[in-house]
Amino acid sequence: MHIFHDSRDLRYRDPAGAAETGSAVSLSLEAEGAQSAVLRLWRDEEGETRVQMLEEEDGRYTARIMIPYEPGLIWYYFVITCPDGSVLYYGNKEDALGGEGEIYDHEPQSFQITVYEKTVLPEWYSNAIVYQIFPDRFARGRDFEKKKDIFRGEHRNGPERVMTEDWYECPTYQKLENGDMLRWSFYGGTLEGIREKLSYIKSLGATAIYLNPIFEAASNHRYDTADYMNIDPLLGREEDFSRLCRDARLLGIHIILDGVFSHTGADSIYFDKYGNYGMGGAWIDEDSPYRNWYDFDESEAGYRSWWGVKDLPEVNELDPSYLEFICGENGVVAKWLRAGADGFRLDVADELPDAFIEAVRTRMKAVKPDSVLIGEVWEDASNKVSYFEKRKFLMGRELDSVMNYPLRAAVIDFALGRIDSNMLGRKLSSLWENYPASASYGALDLIGSHDRCRILTVLGGAEFICKADMPSFKLDEDSLKIAKERLKMLSVLQYSLPGVPCVYYGDEAGLEGHADPYNRKTYPWGREDKELLKHYRQLGRVYKAHSALRDGDLKVIDSGSAELFAFLREDKKEKLLVLVNRSDRPQIFESKELGYKTKIKALFTLIVVLEEKGKALPKR
Repeated sequence: MHIFHDSRDLRYRDPAGAAETGSAVSLSLEAEGAQSAVLRLWRDEEGETRVQMLEEEDGRYTARIMIPYEPGLIWYYFVITCPDGSVLYYGNKEDALGGEGEIYDHEPQSFQITVYEKTVLPEWYSNAIVYQIFPDRFARGRDFEKKKDIFRGEHRNGPERVMTEDWYECPTYQKLENGDMLRWSFYGGTLEGIREKLSYIKSLGATAIYLNPIFEAASNHRYDTADYMNIDPLLGREEDFSRLCRDARLLGIHIILDGVFSHTGADSIYFDKYGNYGMGGAWIDEDSPYRNWYDFDESEAGYRSWWGVKDLPEVNELDPSYLEFICGENGVVAKWLRAGADGFRLDVADELPDAFIEAVRTRMKAVKPDSVLIGEVWEDASNKVSYFEKRKFLMGRELDSVMNYPLRAAVIDFALGRIDSNMLGRKLSSLWENYPASASYGALDLIGSHDRCRILTVLGGAEFICKADMPSFKLDEDSLKIAKERLKMLSVLQYSLPGVPCVYYGDEAGLEGHADPYNRKTYPWGREDKELLKHYRQLGRVYKAHSALRDGDLKVIDSGSAELFAFLREDKKEKLLVLVNRSDRPQIFESKELGYKTKIKALFTLIVVLEEKGKALPKR
């Protein structure tokens, strides 16, 4: 007996993908000759419902379900009674990636329907190209000499802070035997330096800048916030930030800040472990107004810290005074939006309570309705479980979208031959199916990051080497050539798949480097890889010229080759075909359905305009 359902095919699930609250979804199953078919539904926190499916004249079984008005997840599979009375099940495949399912003789994996409240992405963000900057390492401004004076005569308890004079010197960490930091090295990048390079950023086609933390902190990475209400003096002042935002906006560029709210620095006005801020810190004063922000215990550190890092004491995000401090009418979020920011990227969003994220969003939209809230989530954010709870990131009340780490992992695995084109298509289509449309179009599509090895190093096959060799390691000539061709492929994917492309500073200029701190080298001004730079500028122009790359539907095409990945992007104006050959040999693509055939060069990506609505194209 033939049994079949495809969660991505409108003949079997209409509409496909995530479902808006209060809508209806029709689910169909091919099971000709079956005695009966039952749709088994499961809703988290509510339990099971079984729906008797109606048999159609063609042997298909259909059920229409009403989607509830409360966001969440619905899970389903089918129970089929055979003519002999035996029972079979049809559900998702074991990898739970959706699409075509399979037959089981036992309870199967379920298909997922994400139920969400409709939201609208800010227009400026949905059409953006984002440029990510690690502020200390991007550019020294004309104010650099003044910033050096901060270190002169500085007397601080805790790790020493030093300025590195040579901009091109490889960064290192200097630690004590117990792992505590001995010395933080700074390179002197400033907000003024970023402002002076706005025309360069604009030349890449970028229309938004995501800044790693800029608030006062002891370290060079600044994820150990010392004072949320002040710009780090090494970067500038609040006036410098507002001027950066103003001048950026004149060029059509928006600023997104890093919101680090799950922990503060131990060396901060709030905790003050080293006594650098006088009385009032929670560590030294039991009557501190910040005391309830933290959990003190009998551990070696004496308090709960982020992943055991003693420099990062965790906060109780739902403590009323902390919640008011961050999300109040005159809190941290409101202050910096009013100063010129247009959004926040929430650090470790999966470690923040849902109620806290919702409070951040509520304040943001009240202060600046077209602001954007992006979360750091490394997995499929629609069904993410953290701290034993199903998270509600994308249900309409919290994040606008997330950093697209699953896309990053999938395209790198494809480029390096770890998965084939079919599996790449299934992984990407699964995200497209599970995410609400606005979250798909708003996903921050990254392939480089301050948290991972430089992408050229990864694509050169040198991600894992001896730690002692990392500071001086560079790809050999042949490996670098292959890595650059792979990077060109992945960057085209990044700009042509649904989502908002995000370029990590220096990737476009050919920077190499292993994990932190080597992935945080300074931008190589005057030493850029001109070939890559030209490629990224061209990508920016292509992205701007083709609306289908920004808001078109996605359809993965069977290329007939494990080495060749193919997909369509189509909107009301145009239909584009994207072909990616990861092989070191040419590949032939032929589709009778599309009426198109071509030969793709080795290690090459091709974007083909199949149709421009209202325009006659030459015959192929």
